[in-house]
Amino acid sequence: MIISDGCLSAATWLCSPNSNVRPAWINIDAIVIHNISLPPNEFGACGADGLHYVKALFTNQLDWQAHPYFQTIEGAEVSAHLFIERDGAITQFVNFNERAWHAGRSSYLGRTECNDYSIGIELEGSDFTPFTASQYETLAQVITAIYQAYPKTRRHLTGHSDIAPNRKTDPGDYFEWARLRADIAKIRKQD
Repeated sequence: MIISDGCLSAATWLCSPNSNVRPAWINIDAIVIHNISLPPNEFGACGADGLHYVKALFTNQLDWQAHPYFQTIEGAEVSAHLFIERDGAITQFVNFNERAWHAGRSSYLGRTECNDYSIGIELEGSDFTPFTASQYETLAQVITAIYQAYPKTRRHLTGHSDIAPNRKTDPGDYFEWARLRADIAKIRKQD
C-alpha cells in the first residue's frame, strides 16, 4: 500500500461532503482509531439501494427511516478518512490532506480539535465484539503506509475514547492495541 497525494492506493474511493480544508499551519501528526456499525452491533447491513449503511452515513445518503436507530442520529454530518470492513475491504471518503469530521470535540496531548491534525480510521465493529484478523492485517498495512507518508504520526496512534473520554468508548475493550502494534512492527521490519 502506498499513499500518493493524500489517497491510499488500496482503497475504493467514495467521496464524502463532510470534510473541509485543514488549517494551513497544521501538520498531520496523529491517527485516531474508531469503531462503527449501523445499526449498532450489526455488520454489513445495507439499504434498499445496496449501499452499506456506514458508507451511506458518511456520504449523507442514509435513509433515516430505514431503521429506528437512524432516527436518533438523523441529520448527523460525519465522515472518516477510511472505513475498514470486517473482511478488510477499505473505503476512503476524505483525502488525508483534508479534514474529515470524525473526532468531534476532542483533545490529544493538550491540543484540542483533533480533526485539524489527525487521520480518522473507522473499523466496522462495536465495543462488544472482537475485530477480525483481516481488519488487523489491513489496519497494520494502512498505518504503515500512513507512517511513511506522514512521519509525524509515528508516535501518535490513539483511540477515540482517549481523545474524547467523556463522550466516546471506541474502539472498545476488545480492540487489541498490542496485536496492532506488533503487526505494524513486523511490517516495518520487513520494509
